[in-house]
Amino acid sequence: MAYKGTDFYLSDRLLSDEERDIRDAVRDLVDEKVLPIIEDHFKAGTFPNEIISEVAEMGLLGASLEGYGCAGLGAVAYGLTMQELERGDSGLRSFVSVQGSLCMYPIHRFGSEEQKQRWLPGMAKGELIGCFGLTEADHGSDPAGMVTHAKRKGDDWVISGEKMWITNGCIADVAIVWARDDEGVIRGFLVEKGMKGYTTNLIENKWSLKASVTSELLFDEVVVPESNRLPEAKGLGGPLSCLNQARYGIAWGGVGAAMAVYEVALKYAQERKQFDRPIGSFQLVQQKLVQVLSDITKGQLLCIQLGRLKEAGVAEAYHVSLAKRDNIKMALDAARNMRDVLGAAGICHDYPMGRHAMNLESVYTYEGTHDIHTLIIGHAATGLKAFT
Repeated sequence: MAYKGTDFYLSDRLLSDEERDIRDAVRDLVDEKVLPIIEDHFKAGTFPNEIISEVAEMGLLGASLEGYGCAGLGAVAYGLTMQELERGDSGLRSFVSVQGSLCMYPIHRFGSEEQKQRWLPGMAKGELIGCFGLTEADHGSDPAGMVTHAKRKGDDWVISGEKMWITNGCIADVAIVWARDDEGVIRGFLVEKGMKGYTTNLIENKWSLKASVTSELLFDEVVVPESNRLPEAKGLGGPLSCLNQARYGIAWGGVGAAMAVYEVALKYAQERKQFDRPIGSFQLVQQKLVQVLSDITKGQLLCIQLGRLKEAGVAEAYHVSLAKRDNIKMALDAARNMRDVLGAAGICHDYPMGRHAMNLESVYTYEGTHDIHTLIIGHAATGLKAFT
């Protein structure tokens, strides 16, 4: 009898009833509201704004944070929501991840009480959108080289520079902007939509993450009051800690993308006939399916253990790097191999393989490239730095 589903090692038994219920609720949302529309949005290059209120109502924005209208989910429960959102599309998971891990998290961790009260409740409700301005056109893997500058002027700061590849940029009400001051210290600022000198440009010539808003942020002597500086953020550790939160969710997202393409390919292999028999009965097709199912199973167990480490307060950045690195590579390989099972049909928008594969090319690069995570893990394993 054929095994159904992707929980081959019964990893559901490692989850609490609450964690399973949360996962299933997000799964239903994706099945009912996301999958019917996401291909059209991907083809049009538009973000499904109609989904924002849905994910907000379910408490998915800033879900891992405590207080201020946030759900306060445990690490594993939060990870499962990221898994299911990416099963729908990387663009949707990126939106939720950026809102919570890269925008709400730094306000929650580094902000003043006034900043938390002003921004977090509205962001949790989806009424206010945020973006995270760290990457620059010439400084991606080396954020310490940023040239965006913040100059103190009386009670204000004057910010000049540019940020690139910023998710949510053009729709954001507030940007968490990282800039270097006159002393060379990296600081975080809340730059609000409408501030004089702050503009955004939509990046449209993408073949990946098409159902996501990707932007350039421009700062032409933007005057930002001292009250908009994140008081507890000083140095590169601030933005890197935010990235670590986001990378955790990405690791789970890779599992979701792999699940999506596997489930479609499995059904296709059981129904598609060649030589008077289902193609799933051929050894080479089964080899592809088994490899992806094996990889999904390992990815699931890896994420659950990482989540438990986070909940115990013992997870390190290199633990997150390993999961992000391995699971996104796994998902990208899965998308390509499951496309192969579908043959020519796999390149059509009728099936999600190509969309996930193209999206994962970006996820493979952002929030730390595959190679950078390799060096982070290598440093942890050997005690020797292979980078400056």
